[in-house]
Amino acid sequence: MLLIENDADLNKIVAELQKEPAIGVDLEADSMFHYQEKVCLLQISTHALHIVIDPLAVQDLSPLAPVFADARIRKVFHGADYDIRSLYRDFGIEVHSLFDTQIAARFLGVRETGLASLLKMRFDVLSDKKYQKKDWSQRPLPAAMLKYAVQDICYLLPLTDILERELIEKGLLFCVEEECERLSGVRPNSSRNKPFFLSFKGAARLDPRSLAVLEKILCFRDQVARRRDRPHFKVLGNNQIMEIARIKPVSKADLTGIQGLSPRLIDHMGQSLIEKVMEGLSLPDEALPVYPKKARQRLKSKEAARVKALKSWRERLSGKLGVDPALVCTSAQIQAIAIANPGEPENMECIEDIRKWQIKLFGLDICNVLRETG
Repeated sequence: MLLIENDADLNKIVAELQKEPAIGVDLEADSMFHYQEKVCLLQISTHALHIVIDPLAVQDLSPLAPVFADARIRKVFHGADYDIRSLYRDFGIEVHSLFDTQIAARFLGVRETGLASLLKMRFDVLSDKKYQKKDWSQRPLPAAMLKYAVQDICYLLPLTDILERELIEKGLLFCVEEECERLSGVRPNSSRNKPFFLSFKGAARLDPRSLAVLEKILCFRDQVARRRDRPHFKVLGNNQIMEIARIKPVSKADLTGIQGLSPRLIDHMGQSLIEKVMEGLSLPDEALPVYPKKARQRLKSKEAARVKALKSWRERLSGKLGVDPALVCTSAQIQAIAIANPGEPENMECIEDIRKWQIKLFGLDICNVLRETG
């Protein structure tokens, strides 16, 4: 293992990486320990080297950007969505020529697509996950955590070789390549200037008054979390916040009945919580927030019949192929196809989110199902 902790060593290793046809990539972050999560370790593996880069010590990671942007160098990740968003958020690094081993496994009909499961299946290797939820921002990092950081990544390139061969045999490599190209374009979600309740599970079911209380509590939690440099869940849990919004306690005594609110938390934070509840209760009706409801598209009878026929076709095909039905076609895609009712496969190209590989593999079958349904 090669540990990179300064700019000079990084520049040296970049020169070597630019000669590689493929690299395996993983990262560790600190989302469970700090208000603003950040990448704390970047692991890169070649067939000969296992490199660990410390972004908290290296001042400038921009020399890596051309490596990740170079389409001639394949970048292998497993479950790349979070990593791609994080690399762009923290360092402005864009990933091109991506190969995601989790996506590849799905197309091969693998049910358990976690990296640990794949390594056990393909290499009979047991992955130790005891450091997965540790604080990767701590310095110095214990030797055991550094060892953990590279224990899986060294298998990414050999795993890719195996999966790629199987995909080529099944004629499915182009499907994975298209999905990976789309995944390369994901970016961090920006929720600035938006109410917190819009990203809070269960908020859509609340009435406007409860929603007002919820937003007041969420704003308070965010302020405390930012001040303490702690993630939201370590200040106040979502279940407790939802219960406060639901029952709207007006005294500290009322808080004692809420499961998960400890006497210590009530003693330290209870009065502030009650004040926020009162602020929500005192808002005039015209100022109450309203959760934006998505207009559900009501299907015509013929469209509904097409949806039913397409879902039946999907179930039969996915069973025959041994893959997840949602991989063949998501329910949202099926509804869009049923509404558009394309007569020919080429007419499917204008349907939002329909992939080229879906048209190539299933376009004729889909159009036949639609014609038979009417």
